Amino acid sequence: MNGGDNGDGGSSDSGEGARRLRCLVTGATGYIGGRLVPELLDAGHQVRCLARSPEKLRDYPWAGRAEVVRGDASDAGSVGAAMRDIDVAYYLIHALGTGSGFEETDRKTARIFAEQARAAGVRRIVYLGGLTPDDVPEEELSPHLRSRAEVGRILIESGVPTTMLRAAVIIGSGSASFEMLRYLTERLPVMVTPSWVSTRIQPIAVRDVLRYLVGSATMPDEVNRAFDIGGPDVVTYREMMSRYAAVAKLPHRLILPVPMLTPRLSSHWVGLITPVPASIARPLAESLRYEVICHEHDIARYVPDAPGVPIAFDRALALALERVKDAQVSTRWSSASVPGAPSDPLPTDPDWAGGSLYSDQREQTVDASPQALWRVVEGVGGDNGWYSFPLAWAVRGWLDRFVGGVGLRRGRRDAQRLRVGDPLDFWRVEEIEPGRLLRLRAEMRLPGLAWLEMYAEEDDKGRTRYRQRALFHPHGLLGHAYWWSVSPFHALVFGGMARNITRTAEQRTAKTSGKS
Repeated sequence: MNGGDNGDGGSSDSGEGARRLRCLVTGATGYIGGRLVPELLDAGHQVRCLARSPEKLRDYPWAGRAEVVRGDASDAGSVGAAMRDIDVAYYLIHALGTGSGFEETDRKTARIFAEQARAAGVRRIVYLGGLTPDDVPEEELSPHLRSRAEVGRILIESGVPTTMLRAAVIIGSGSASFEMLRYLTERLPVMVTPSWVSTRIQPIAVRDVLRYLVGSATMPDEVNRAFDIGGPDVVTYREMMSRYAAVAKLPHRLILPVPMLTPRLSSHWVGLITPVPASIARPLAESLRYEVICHEHDIARYVPDAPGVPIAFDRALALALERVKDAQVSTRWSSASVPGAPSDPLPTDPDWAGGSLYSDQREQTVDASPQALWRVVEGVGGDNGWYSFPLAWAVRGWLDRFVGGVGLRRGRRDAQRLRVGDPLDFWRVEEIEPGRLLRLRAEMRLPGLAWLEMYAEEDDKGRTRYRQRALFHPHGLLGHAYWWSVSPFHALVFGGMARNITRTAEQRTAKTSGKS
């Protein structure tokens, strides 16, 4: 890269004359990992990504430049295979939100990663963890921070030189922390807030996080330690909201702290107001109970700062808002699959295991070209809506949020374009054949597995045809009961969706023809 401004993403020196390293990146479908891969490539390194579902990386702009291998970080065999011939291994995964046993899962995965890195002769491990307060014993930390600290300790004690970067709140378009800050401030001119809004924090721009991650790859072999990383500003969360309002040119916000709002209660409050579900908001809220500021800046000895770097808080906000405004958010907090989301084979796969599979199918001939129909199909969800009975979709989203699901408010990464792996409200893009097929997989809380397929095709007479299929594979008696309880509404919801999608394509075509 040329070192110029790249929104809130990242930039790194081209490293002329620097050693070309072979890097393994785990968590490449996640928020940080998806941004780190192109930074490493632009720095001249080779990159291999370990992913449970490599197809989710297929449509990333850098996909053709990196090697992608299938594997699970909890499987020693696949991790060992991915480690072969690797110089630097990036550990960017955690089991946050997978349930009460996430600490044990993190512990097991970190040990496998450490053991396989040592056995493969990896030169360095790089890990992004959480900034923890020095004056709080580890056993008294929130489970989230305690687990991140333990993972770092396992990696540092692995026998492989390890760089552990400890960051507090990361500010960048699409980060969970930024989305939480953004929606709280934009939606609530008057806020009754938890007491943690008065806690001091040292946020950091995602661009600086990426710069430190890339720079850590070339640290001397004797470096085996944690580094605190943060921006130049130490602020309270209350100040962060006020400064966000100023940067976003919003009216002044009135913020009223209420001590009785516990992290559990405040996480549900955050879940109601923002797209971030309570399962993710809770560890963020628990972390904000502690003062998390950097106590050293030793990282600059190995990754030197430049004028204006690290980036100031207000500048980081402005960069993030610019990326959101220009629809150039490359990854989001929701880029990674929701913990516990199904990984079973698709019903269209040859190795589908069978069993009950309910289906609702709709077909309509469309007085528009397949291309015009496809533009409507690819634009579904988010602010564009679902083209049928908005109240029904909204109620389903509210119910999902109530039971701890993701709800409808994840929206879209891009208003017009989709790629495999993109979150789309409470769906995820499972497959996309541009111009023909969009297959979505449900990530809402359901007693079974669900998909929604939409096709833009031509029939044997050359007419455009829209085909829509909703599929449901029930789990147990509850799953069967669920399908039959909602099936009376399918004509309204799915039938209306098919009619309105085709009508929209026809109306846009007629409007375009009228203008021409």
